[in-house]
Amino acid sequence: MNKLENLKLIKKLDQSDMLEFISGLPGQCRDAYKIGNSVNINKSLIKINNIVFAGMGGSGIGADLVKVYLQDELKIPVSICRNYALPDFVAEDTLLFCSSYSGNTEETLSCFENGLKKKAFIITLGSGGRLKELALKNNIQHVTIPSGYPPRTAVGYMSITMLAILARLGLIKDKENNVKELCGVLSDIRDKEIGFEVPLAKNISKQIAAKLYKKYPVVYGTADTTEAVAVRWREQIAENAKALSSCNVFPEMNHNEIVGWKFPKNILKDFKAIILSDKDDHERVKERIKIISGIIKKSSSEVILLKRETGGRLARIFSLLYIGDFVSFYLAMLNNIDPTPVEVIDYLKKELGKI
Repeated sequence: MNKLENLKLIKKLDQSDMLEFISGLPGQCRDAYKIGNSVNINKSLIKINNIVFAGMGGSGIGADLVKVYLQDELKIPVSICRNYALPDFVAEDTLLFCSSYSGNTEETLSCFENGLKKKAFIITLGSGGRLKELALKNNIQHVTIPSGYPPRTAVGYMSITMLAILARLGLIKDKENNVKELCGVLSDIRDKEIGFEVPLAKNISKQIAAKLYKKYPVVYGTADTTEAVAVRWREQIAENAKALSSCNVFPEMNHNEIVGWKFPKNILKDFKAIILSDKDDHERVKERIKIISGIIKKSSSEVILLKRETGGRLARIFSLLYIGDFVSFYLAMLNNIDPTPVEVIDYLKKELGKI
């Protein structure tokens, strides 16, 4: 796996500098909280009884992270919409976040129009595009984030910004110290454990990427802690490494998917299970992970257990996400492919534009 140590070769493959985008996440999270904290909202005029996040792909995963992180703090229901139409319950007492990094995601634009009709309290988030135009036209609060990023690399902007806004609305406690800790932990992990300068022998992400090369990853998260991170791993492996994987969550997968680790026997040996857990997981889930790991190993598949102990909950969640982002980049290098282009998605959008 000397390819992962060859900077000249990596620069040749990584023509749009995905490595730089990924490496910059700690600073991005710091900037994101400043942006969200600068939003001027008169919270005394707003009555909020539920929150809906509307977003797709790299813009939608931020909502997943926020929901999981705040599930023990938010006192009102939270939903995530990944479709063209909002749930019927959306009304004037709904806080609706419409998030699209490009500002041109058609599903999110449809939700925005739907939210206007339902008279929801809308906040839009993105770098510009049609979403910003519509927000300004309708006197809706638009939060502008820096342009020039592939949407999936703007995960800090699409999540931490919303944390700051929710704090300004008085729905959660201020998270400035949590974000400071997060940025410090991520920087430390990057420089000591997963960044390109860290050699393979000491690099968690390079080692995992080497194990996943020419294999099929199955990523498992745990309910209410790492479930959104498992989704992020699957998305990043797909978009960056151009490789298929799957994800599921404990304990739900114990009631169905675990039975499937039996056939077809001839290919299970090429599967790799990655289990992402957290110290706040339910004690019964921790026991389930031990038992399920043994079951999967019996199918001749390796189990990779990942758990972070450093920092608070926000820092731990993003630490596992960060490890996965670097894994997807290194896997792209091993697959001998530029991680940035997503030609199939571009083609799909082009074809839909003809209809």
